[in-house]
Amino acid sequence: MYPEYLVAPMRQDLTNAGFVELKTAEEVDQSIKSEGTVLVVVNSVCGCAAANARPAAKIAVQNGKHPDKLVTVFAGMEKDAVDTARAYMLPYPPSSPSMALFKDGKLVHVIERHQIEGRPAQMIADNLIGAFEQNC
Repeated sequence: MYPEYLVAPMRQDLTNAGFVELKTAEEVDQSIKSEGTVLVVVNSVCGCAAANARPAAKIAVQNGKHPDKLVTVFAGMEKDAVDTARAYMLPYPPSSPSMALFKDGKLVHVIERHQIEGRPAQMIADNLIGAFEQNC
């Protein structure tokens, strides 16, 4: 686990954009199993989260069509919440950062770390927006 003072600004980057932070397995279950669409961002301290993933998520959710719920879990912090979110993302392997879109509790789109690293935030956002347009 990382010191909270270190991750606080990284958490706020998404919560200030309207994401709700989930810190327990129960909160993850309730959010993902709910009716409608949910975007889950697995946040991280790595550079590609800061330069690519978080900016992409913030750009994408400004689209006219976007998920009903925006939630995030933080890798390396709330283990049960992250493990539960990742279980819903199977068969995709654990990846942070990563993003997953759920519709009525079913996984419909995933962006893994290898699709985030080295790609511009706008390219990742466009990928998300395409998923939003199809599913939201």
